[in-house]
Amino acid sequence: MGTRARPPAPATPSDVIRHVGILGGGSISETHARAVAAVPDLRVAAVCGRNAGRVEALAAQHGAVAFTDRDAFLRHRPMDIVAIGTPSGVHGDDIEAAAAQGLHVLCEKPLDVTTARIDRLLAAVERAGVALGVFFQDRSSPDLMDVKDALVSGRLGRPILADARVKWYRPPEYYAQSGWRGTWALDGGGALMNQGVHTVDLLLWLLGDVRRVYARTLAALHAIEVEDTAVAVLEFESGAVATLEATTAAWPGYDRRVSITGTLGTIVIEQARVVKWDVREPALVGAPGGAAAIAPNAPAGAAASTHVVADASPHRRVFEDFVSALDTGRPPRVDGREGRRSVALIEAIYASSRTGQPVDVARPA
Repeated sequence: MGTRARPPAPATPSDVIRHVGILGGGSISETHARAVAAVPDLRVAAVCGRNAGRVEALAAQHGAVAFTDRDAFLRHRPMDIVAIGTPSGVHGDDIEAAAAQGLHVLCEKPLDVTTARIDRLLAAVERAGVALGVFFQDRSSPDLMDVKDALVSGRLGRPILADARVKWYRPPEYYAQSGWRGTWALDGGGALMNQGVHTVDLLLWLLGDVRRVYARTLAALHAIEVEDTAVAVLEFESGAVATLEATTAAWPGYDRRVSITGTLGTIVIEQARVVKWDVREPALVGAPGGAAAIAPNAPAGAAASTHVVADASPHRRVFEDFVSALDTGRPPRVDGREGRRSVALIEAIYASSRTGQPVDVARPA
C-alpha cells in the first residue's frame, strides 16, 4: 500500500509572488516599474497608458503585457496590485475602477485633487474590501523615521517652530508640453498640490494636524492657471507654528529644506536626509548615522530642477511596506485616510489665498 503524499505546505508571505499592473505611461510609471523589479516577490504584469509607443517599450522591458485601454488592462490576470501614475485629477476614477475589479491600489500623490473626490473613492475602496496606499515615500526614509521617533519620544522636546521650503524650478516647457500640468481640473493646483504636497504630508506626519492657515499664492513666472509660488503660515493643533514655501519659479532649483525646532533643540532636513541634529544631551539621543554624510554645499538633487526620478529606492520601500501590509493584514504606512490629510490642508491654503483671510482646516465628517 503506497504512502499518501503530504499536501504542500501553505505558502508563507515570502513564497507569494504578486503581480503589479502599472497604470500611466509617464516618467513616474517608469519609476514604479523599476521599483517593482527591485522587490523579489513582485512582478510587473501589465502596463497601460495612452502613449502606445512608450507603454509597449516599458512593457517589453519588464516582460509585461501592454494596454492602451484601461478597462481591458484592469481585467488582465494574473494581477493583484495596480500602481497608479496617471494625472492627479483622474486618480479617483482609476482607483474606483481598480477596486471594482478586486485589485489593491498604490496611488501617486495626491490621492485626488479634492477631498470630496477622495471621500467618494475611499467609500468605494471600503465597499470592495481592497487595500489602498499612497506614494508618500518620505515616511519610509530611514533619516525621517529617526526624526519622527525623536518627536514621538520627546527627545526634541515640545515642538515650537518649523519652516519648510520647496524652492524648485520647472522650465516653461514643463507646463506647455503637458496637457494636464498647471490646470485646476487635472493637476488640482500648482507648486503646492504637485511639488509641495510631499512636504505638506511630511509636516502633518511629523507635527500633527493643522488647525488654521493663512496663505498667499500666485503665478509669478509661468503662464498657468494655478500657482507656481505659495507661502503659508500654519498653526498646528499642538500650538506649534510653521511657515511653508513652495515654488517652481526658483531657478536653478534648490533642495527641499525643512527645519523643526523643539524645546530641546533643532533638526534640519534636506531632501529626505538629516543634515543638522542639534539636540541637548547628545550622548543620550545621538544623531542618525546619515546626518554627517552630506556636505553643506552639496549640489542640489535632481528633484529641484526636473520631474524625472533617478533613484527608485524610495518607491521600492513603499512597495515593500505595501506587500508587508497585505501579508499581515495591517494598513499600509500611508493609507487612503492619511493621504486625504494633505489635500485637505492644501484646500484650506487655496481658500485662504482666495479670500485673504485665515481659514480653519476642515476635518473628515
